[in-house]
Amino acid sequence: MSELSIFATIRPKPEHRAEALAAIEGILAATRSEPGCQRFELNVDAGNDDALYLVEHWTDEAALEAHYAQVYVQDVFAAYEKWLAETVQIVRMRRAA
Repeated sequence: MSELSIFATIRPKPEHRAEALAAIEGILAATRSEPGCQRFELNVDAGNDDALYLVEHWTDEAALEAHYAQVYVQDVFAAYEKWLAETVQIVRMRRAA
């Protein structure tokens, strides 16, 4: 089993930022209760950047894939097609030492 960390940058179109923020806030509790989720944290920039940032820690790739398969996650992903200004930028990380 290999722990996996994710840093995601989500850039919604200005007219859809509130919807995107609410959608992610709406899945926080369910995601945090999923098996294998160690951390699922939504952040916003302290300045004027409208991007949304997710910091995630999963026990392994299988837990992350199970998360992506959840209906509530698929619903958010489907809405992203209309809401986002660009593709979500995902950085996958593993502990170096």
